[in-house]
Amino acid sequence: MSNTAVLELTDLWKTIKGKEIVKGVNLTLYPSQIFGFLGPNGAGKTTTIRMIVGLIKPTKGSVTICGHSVAHDFVKALSNVGCIIESPDMYKYLTGMENLLQFAAMDKTISQQRIKDVVEMVGLQHRVNDKVSTYSLGMRQRLGIAQAIMSKPKLLILDEPTNGLDPAGMTEFRNLIRKLAYEEGMTVFVSSHLLLEIQQMCDVVSIIKQGSVIKTINVQDILHDDRIEWQVDDPENAIALLKKHWNIEAVQLKKNTISANLSQNPLDKINELFIREGIALTYCSTKQNTLEDLFLDLTEGDEIV
Repeated sequence: MSNTAVLELTDLWKTIKGKEIVKGVNLTLYPSQIFGFLGPNGAGKTTTIRMIVGLIKPTKGSVTICGHSVAHDFVKALSNVGCIIESPDMYKYLTGMENLLQFAAMDKTISQQRIKDVVEMVGLQHRVNDKVSTYSLGMRQRLGIAQAIMSKPKLLILDEPTNGLDPAGMTEFRNLIRKLAYEEGMTVFVSSHLLLEIQQMCDVVSIIKQGSVIKTINVQDILHDDRIEWQVDDPENAIALLKKHWNIEAVQLKKNTISANLSQNPLDKINELFIREGIALTYCSTKQNTLEDLFLDLTEGDEIV
């Protein structure tokens, strides 16, 4: 992966009517990266996206796209961006091809061959000459992406792109996004409330809460560790032993249950220690970590929208 950043947010702040909506956000996205942006309702996701694409100005900080400042070099910065906010707007009485031609007319660098290529890329070659009014939601999303990528953007921003899609449509959409990132070299920025979909689609996720990014992590790092739960008669002592002997940070979930991420630590030796130290062990179970677990832990169960 190239070290040249496609998108950089540096100490980004936004204050509206005296209220700090976005607080010191720092993010860096690289080529061919699929990035997920998550947060509870009112966390600042939409405000951040609006600043990225220049719809509103930051109170403080900067947005840089492919080395160009959105504030000082808006045209060059945004020339590298394709964007879809929820369901793409299309002329439903026109065909898919006619919609694409309308858009291409505004950018003389888009060739007929490029239009043909993106139609095939998104899998609409057999329906592109049908009216958009006959398209399913998934097909309209594909047409929207075709429109967004015709100018070969380095950065594709998608806000709630899978709203309303059925499971088959979400799978097709996920495969398309991976193709754009890994074969076409685009960086994809996805904001969504569907945690499992983000987990399956993205390489990196950031979680924002009350305007601040509280965690940025590789998805594979979340899935790598197993979460272990023990039911014991002395949870305080068990937690202390895990910290003392293996430097493992455990938490008490309920009266007699504790939980910890083990990574490479030997579960059998931990259980032997508990028994040797006189701790009654009722059961021990393994559960793979998920993005949902991390999100709920970090946001303390705030609603995600």
